[in-house]
Amino acid sequence: MRYEGLDYIRVSALSTGDWGGASFGSHPKRIRKISSSPKTSPFDPLKNRGFLIYWLAGLSANFGWQIQLVGASWLMISLGGTPEQVALVQASVALPVMLLSLPGGTLSDRVGQKVMVLWAQSFLMIVFTAVAVAAYFEALTPSLLLLSTLAVGAGRALYYPGWQSMVFEFFERDKTPAAFAINTGNLNIARSLGPALGGALVASVGAFLAFVVAAISNVSVLFVASRWKIAKPSHDLPPEPFGSAILAGLRYIALSPTLLTVILRSCVFNIAAIAVMAMLPLVARDVLQGGPQVYGFLLGAFGIGAVAAAVLSQTLRRLIPVERYLAGAFVTYAVGMVVLGLSPSIILSLIAACMTGMCWILVQVTFGSTNQVSSPRWVISRSIGIYQTFVFGGNALGSLIWGMIAGGYGTPAALFSAAALMVAGAGIGLFLRIKEPDGFGLDPQSDWKPPQPKVDMVMKSGPILTTITYRIREDDVPEFLSVMREKRRNRIRDGAARWTLSRDIQDAELWFERFKVATWADAQRLHSRRTVAGGLVIEAVRKLHQGPNLPEVHYELVRNTAHTPHDRTHEHHH
Repeated sequence: MRYEGLDYIRVSALSTGDWGGASFGSHPKRIRKISSSPKTSPFDPLKNRGFLIYWLAGLSANFGWQIQLVGASWLMISLGGTPEQVALVQASVALPVMLLSLPGGTLSDRVGQKVMVLWAQSFLMIVFTAVAVAAYFEALTPSLLLLSTLAVGAGRALYYPGWQSMVFEFFERDKTPAAFAINTGNLNIARSLGPALGGALVASVGAFLAFVVAAISNVSVLFVASRWKIAKPSHDLPPEPFGSAILAGLRYIALSPTLLTVILRSCVFNIAAIAVMAMLPLVARDVLQGGPQVYGFLLGAFGIGAVAAAVLSQTLRRLIPVERYLAGAFVTYAVGMVVLGLSPSIILSLIAACMTGMCWILVQVTFGSTNQVSSPRWVISRSIGIYQTFVFGGNALGSLIWGMIAGGYGTPAALFSAAALMVAGAGIGLFLRIKEPDGFGLDPQSDWKPPQPKVDMVMKSGPILTTITYRIREDDVPEFLSVMREKRRNRIRDGAARWTLSRDIQDAELWFERFKVATWADAQRLHSRRTVAGGLVIEAVRKLHQGPNLPEVHYELVRNTAHTPHDRTHEHHH
């Protein structure tokens, strides 16, 4: 099949209608660009100098993050915290991320990733410094410690979507899964070494030094972010209103089957998986009869497994079908949790922690890269924010559940219960299947030029009603309706409301597509969000249109006659 100089071939049946962010509903075939991608090393993204600097800055911040978590978790035990309070350290970090990731992603899309990263990282440095001072003077209580971790979680929520979406500044979309895997790996390099270092710092000097190190480690992110060059926007439109921008992100996710499936399954995984991180201090103290060094070793083993997984994930993904890959990771994680709950041997526990660390990353990289690759640039930070909302929502809920079970029935019971949920999560793949990550068609492609209004209008003028007239032969109507179902979904995902398709009752070949947006700025914003896939849908409709010219388009300013009693007509401007 050939479209305007681009060669495409129909491959593989498509049951759910998702096609790189655009589908043909019940259309029987999938369209994919022909490409050949040679096998590459998982370390190839680090050959990009800009990405390497960005990656090292993130590694520094993640080191501080992990050391701070070790300090907070063990400090809670030192302060006489209950098992519920120890688990709440993880929950108090996760809860604000759950609540604020979408607002953080929305702000990143509106004001720019650079601005949000600088604001959020400055806030985190202030929080870490204040907690370090309070810990030094022994002024922290369990309640104050939980409050401080809530503030840290809030800072992470505002910083993370913008920081993660910067991967797209370095690579084309087809290279981002490898970049995302290695980017996730730096968190787990920090997880493998940071906890052991954090445990040693806490044991020898005190928890306050962990917070000092956390504050200093964020300087690199501030330095790198301050030197980012801000790309000029492709349009001169004003920022989208905050509430409308949040709704736009939610609307896009709700109309994207792949993204919905990834988010829901990731939430289930994280509810179960967080039991390991939440219970490890108690495993170290109660099951293994150890101290902060043992806790640090367990976290280090978890991180070593995670680093190995980050290196191997792309190779494994090429060899194993995605659902079999996910099911194996889910079940292996469950086995690791059972071993951690049963074994008094530190060697077996370290092996189990390493297993769970590997599976953690294998699953998170698959879900996270699918989410990012399946999202267009205009909504990428919001998509990451919504994904993080469900990931950390699962973490918060799981931490609370497993903490309550550990307090009432013991640490092993909490780990066994989480393992049972993990096995059930593997079974969900039989019903909600994940496709191979494929971002084809999501790059922007908007050659639309706004018409010059002949009436007095500003960006806030509206509502704007768009009417497109098609002439379709009777024989082409079934195919036309199939393609228009996809066009409807694209229009609504990009911001249109009240989309309708109607047919002239006197001239059966005439069809009218109509949709409305709130303002003239929204009308232009909608067209600027068109992707390559959306452009192909429009091209498919145009090929069905009969006549020497393109389909006729009218942009109409809707006037409310209720406020002009002297004018009884419903006036449209063409």
